[in-house]
Amino acid sequence: MPFGKPPLAAPQPLATLKQSNWYLIVLKLAVGLLLVLLIVLFWVLHQKEAEEERSTLIADVLWLGQNINFHLEGNAGNFQQLAHDLSRERDKNTLFRLRAEHLLKTNPDILQIVWFDEAGAVRGAEPRERLSALAEEDGAMFRHNVDMARKLGKSVYTDAYSTPEGPRFEMYSPVFNGGRYQGVLVSVYSFGNLLKDIVPWWFAEKYQVRILDGGGGVLATKSREGNVIDMSVNYAIPLDPPGFGMVLKVDVYRDSGNFVQNLLTASVLVLATATLFSLRVTRAHIRRRIAAEQAQREEYVFRKAMEDSLTVGMRARDLRGKVIYVNSSFCHMMGFSESELLNASPPMPYWAPEELERSQEIHDAVIDGKALKEGWEVRLMRKDGSRLDTLIYEAPLIGADGRQAGWMSSFVDITARKQAEELAQRQQEKLEATSRLVTMGELASTLAHELNQPLAAIASYTAGCLNKLESGDFSLDEIKAALAKLGAQTQRAGRIVRHVHDFVRKREPKLVPFSLGDAIDGSIALIEPAAKLAYVRIEREILAHPPELMGDQGQIEQVLLNLMRNGIEAMSAMPSERRRLTVRVNPAADQVRICVIDRGPGIPEELREQLFTPFFSTKADGMGMGLNICRSIIEFHRGRLWIEENPEGGAILTISLPVRQT
Repeated sequence: MPFGKPPLAAPQPLATLKQSNWYLIVLKLAVGLLLVLLIVLFWVLHQKEAEEERSTLIADVLWLGQNINFHLEGNAGNFQQLAHDLSRERDKNTLFRLRAEHLLKTNPDILQIVWFDEAGAVRGAEPRERLSALAEEDGAMFRHNVDMARKLGKSVYTDAYSTPEGPRFEMYSPVFNGGRYQGVLVSVYSFGNLLKDIVPWWFAEKYQVRILDGGGGVLATKSREGNVIDMSVNYAIPLDPPGFGMVLKVDVYRDSGNFVQNLLTASVLVLATATLFSLRVTRAHIRRRIAAEQAQREEYVFRKAMEDSLTVGMRARDLRGKVIYVNSSFCHMMGFSESELLNASPPMPYWAPEELERSQEIHDAVIDGKALKEGWEVRLMRKDGSRLDTLIYEAPLIGADGRQAGWMSSFVDITARKQAEELAQRQQEKLEATSRLVTMGELASTLAHELNQPLAAIASYTAGCLNKLESGDFSLDEIKAALAKLGAQTQRAGRIVRHVHDFVRKREPKLVPFSLGDAIDGSIALIEPAAKLAYVRIEREILAHPPELMGDQGQIEQVLLNLMRNGIEAMSAMPSERRRLTVRVNPAADQVRICVIDRGPGIPEELREQLFTPFFSTKADGMGMGLNICRSIIEFHRGRLWIEENPEGGAILTISLPVRQT
């Protein structure tokens, strides 16, 4: 079958589509209603189960609380009986020892029983190595508890207290003989042993049991290890006795639930979800078929509109370099029609003759898979012969089978940008020339003074020679010596004029090798007269053999001259001993650093970067362009210019430039 677009499928009749939609909607509603009813049913069953679980919990907690109450009340009765027997028995010590041993053996929650007489002295203790903690540590509390038991005539309990072995509480049972108080029996209880002894194993398998104090702190716990507690299902009752706000709290373990019920619920939900999903898939399938038919009709129109909206030229080539596609923007950009460009092979009709060799090299590099990610800048030719600058990006053209079928290129017209860059460059050059003229204008008086010295010397030597010649009293050697000095002064004046002329004349920047030492000497020669008038001494810290740089020597001299002039002006108000301007050269790997160091008042850190901003100046009559132009020149030479603080006071302006590689 030949390659081409598949024929459009006939659309489904409208009536059939509506019937299918209604059928699917009814099925979805039915399945959805069934799912809602099942969810409601499971929720009702879960709520009923939760209510039954809570009722069982409350009953179990009340039963446990009653058992603890019965146990403590039974112990209180046993101690009251022991107190009654002690008041009548003659051999009280033997009776106390035997009965205490029996009580300790049958009640593991009781740790110790102590018998105090009416004066608070210990008559007996089982076991003997321990005493009541309150009697030992808190005498006031002990006496308070004894008074309460004596006044009430029955057993009283203390609040919980902490020991290294765990929380405890005590019970005080008074001993009376004929209505006369004779002492008290103190039984020391362990909360942990109380739960361990009273709570049965089956209860701990279902619940976590805790005794809490009045502040909510845990006094004792009995639970099954490795189980997760359901904190939302619990019940608490007061623990009285001993009272004092103590609470018996029981939490239910989080059960995994009925496996069969959960499996059934999950199965119903999965089946209902699968049914809904299948209905959705069926409906989506029908819609996709209808949408595909419509998409086939709209595809070409949409693609054409999208391509026409692009301002970037698009071109596709196969693996051999033949053009297989161009968009309307590319045709408009080049001035050729689509038919003139399709199936074109190198050399392309839009290649400029002067760029023919480079265009072929770029074409071959792309076909070989060596396309640059950053693209190429190439000058092309329109059909009418006019030139345009373009930026070309290349990317692999991947087919439906995942293999590369060619290359897709995007063309961006950068003619206007290139023209703007050239205009900006010309303006920058004019600004630099203006800056040099302004600098020379500011240095005119000092240069005139410097030039006046050789001119005055020339006049003096000339007058001297004439006087000698007129007098006739002279020797040839004297005339030769005077003429030699006159020539030296003439050369000196010529050098000054020539240096000024070279500095201010307008010319294109030339990137040629030059000596850094010559550039520094030239800039110092121009600024030295101004430095002398300002009583500033210029110090050179330059290498014996300064490195060679690649650039425009005149522009580098302009930067150095501007930086030195700023340093001289910054020291105008400083004492004479501080008026020293240092020009230092430091090599650094493949770079060289030139530092211009002054001892002026310095530059605040917040103003250092602002000084490089156009039209920002700290001088009252400054234009704010000097340092900005200097930084532009240095960046043009692939270098950096920045300001640092001078530890001796003042500022250090540093230039970093690449050394010429030989």
